[in-house]
Amino acid sequence: MLNSGSGTGTNTTSGGSSTSTLNSSLTNIDFSAIEELDPSLSDGYRIIYDRECPVELRFQETAESPQEVGTLEAIKVKMLVTGKDSSPESVKIELSSECDLFFHFTHVVDEVGFRIMQQQQKLMIDFVEYPKVLIRMLNNCIKEPHSHLAVFVIQRSGHSRLDFIKNMEYKFVELLTCNFVRSSDALVKQHIAYRYNAVKSRLALMQARLSDVNALVKIKNPSLLLQINRDQEKAKLKSK
Repeated sequence: MLNSGSGTGTNTTSGGSSTSTLNSSLTNIDFSAIEELDPSLSDGYRIIYDRECPVELRFQETAESPQEVGTLEAIKVKMLVTGKDSSPESVKIELSSECDLFFHFTHVVDEVGFRIMQQQQKLMIDFVEYPKVLIRMLNNCIKEPHSHLAVFVIQRSGHSRLDFIKNMEYKFVELLTCNFVRSSDALVKQHIAYRYNAVKSRLALMQARLSDVNALVKIKNPSLLLQINRDQEKAKLKSK
């Protein structure tokens, strides 16, 4: 009985190890060749931040007209820079949405443009600190959405702004405003084509890797393949 139990334990461990190896094989796929085709990377930009952030969307006819009641949505925020981290030449932020492929806005500022922002908003930071401050504010909006707010005001003209606001309980304090413009139709089409082709290419790579792994497991450990298939069937039944 002890020997039988020991043997079963060894097989379970082996199965677990094989499953772990299988998962590793499927997740450790290099998508860098696909990501290099991202239109965001043109003109020498590189990505330093790429996350979904809760953003309140408000619409406004003109800068003088009242804002409509906002809706909270998950907006993908991609931040890119040119130059060195210690001395960036330009900072670009792209806002996009998984719910609306045609939603795409861009903010680009260099050191000269940032000086104007400094004067208008009385900012106490230098341009070199700007990317880090933006990242900290975005992360605060994700971690503490009740006290740190991101409000994106969209005007019919295409000119928009992203306001970072802190809820101080007794009042709202506007910390920073970034001006955006709606991306051109040509750029939006490039991004839609890239996102479609990227998903298609990733799926093809995953399917090819899965086929290779299946063939390998079928030869090396056919019982594990049966176990995996049974687990998948159980998961499908539970989800129904």
